[in-house]
Amino acid sequence: MAKQVKPLTETQIKNAKPKGKEYILSDGNGLRLRVKANGTKTWLLNYTHPVLAKRINLTLGTYPNTSLKIARERTREARSLIEQGKDPKSHRDQQSAQEQLRLNSTLEKVAKEWLLVKQGSISQKHTHDILRSLELHVFPSLGHVPVSELSPQLAIQTLRLLERKGNLEALRRLCQKLNEIMKFARNSGLIEFNRLTDIKEAFRKPQPENMKTLPPEMLPEFMKSLSRARIHFTTRCLIEWQLHTMVRPSEAAGARWEEIDWINKTWSIPAVRMKKKRDHIVPLTTQTLVLLEEMKCITGHGVSEYVFASYKDTSRHCCSETANMAIKRMGFKGQLVSHGLRALASTTLNEQPLFNGDLVEAALAHADKDKVRAAYNRTQYVEQRREMMQWWSDHIDKATIK
Repeated sequence: MAKQVKPLTETQIKNAKPKGKEYILSDGNGLRLRVKANGTKTWLLNYTHPVLAKRINLTLGTYPNTSLKIARERTREARSLIEQGKDPKSHRDQQSAQEQLRLNSTLEKVAKEWLLVKQGSISQKHTHDILRSLELHVFPSLGHVPVSELSPQLAIQTLRLLERKGNLEALRRLCQKLNEIMKFARNSGLIEFNRLTDIKEAFRKPQPENMKTLPPEMLPEFMKSLSRARIHFTTRCLIEWQLHTMVRPSEAAGARWEEIDWINKTWSIPAVRMKKKRDHIVPLTTQTLVLLEEMKCITGHGVSEYVFASYKDTSRHCCSETANMAIKRMGFKGQLVSHGLRALASTTLNEQPLFNGDLVEAALAHADKDKVRAAYNRTQYVEQRREMMQWWSDHIDKATIK
């Protein structure tokens, strides 16, 4: 017959004095109180592992922080797990690891992990811009918050300041990025649901604004202003290069000498530098080749890997905003932005019956939703575009001398 164990009382536990060596007081059902020689009283559950069939001691807490009542409750919970074939010690360790993971999975940490994955499909500049925006507007308030505790209310409260300042476009982008980060957290098993899916609906929406550009008839005025502008020579060449080649500001500023094919007279921009992540070939005209020859005297012959190198640091290219700031100083603030030079070219070329609209779209490196057609465009349109690009460069020259 099994020995009957008389349950402990709070008085017995409180009055248990340390001895020369540690000893055990039993409460029954495997619950024991170990009293050490230094007076420390620790609750232990002695049980048989449900799978390994070996005896194990599980620490349940220290008296008096863990009372007799709490120790018995933890014993019942552990016994329930044993009946289900689960080891309570392994179960507790797993829960502890999960809680540690939850607390360590802060928004800032998860956002940087997401950005590390995402940077393979976006440009280095875009990666930097995203991180900088998060560091300015999100991380100071929410960076330390575990993603599992990030509520719509917290996010909305943090972003409301941007709305009050009227930065609605920046606000829209941040809502989008937070949504992407939380989707990444969900797909990584850190959260079960993305609770920030619709936070953008809590804010005013930015009004769409057309890219500021000039009508075709104002090209002569622009070229006249450019010729008289008191700007750095490299900046002048950069603006002309962007105008002639019809590329985006960042693509123009980041042009590398290794991308220029002097024999075939082309400029090949790798997919990693393109907005649509597709290689783009620009046929070079007589005028753009002259620009390159002029820049070669400044940044070529090993001076820099970049055609339009920064005059402060030739190991870097000009800022993509350089052309934009110069255009403003030329007197076109509110009328034209550097990106609008593409629209100026597009409008002018589309008005010409000589050129098919597909050629213009290909020159602008706009994505074609039809992938087969897009592949055809890239391979077949280069030579056809060469004639169009030369016409455009000649048109710019004519506007210059008016």
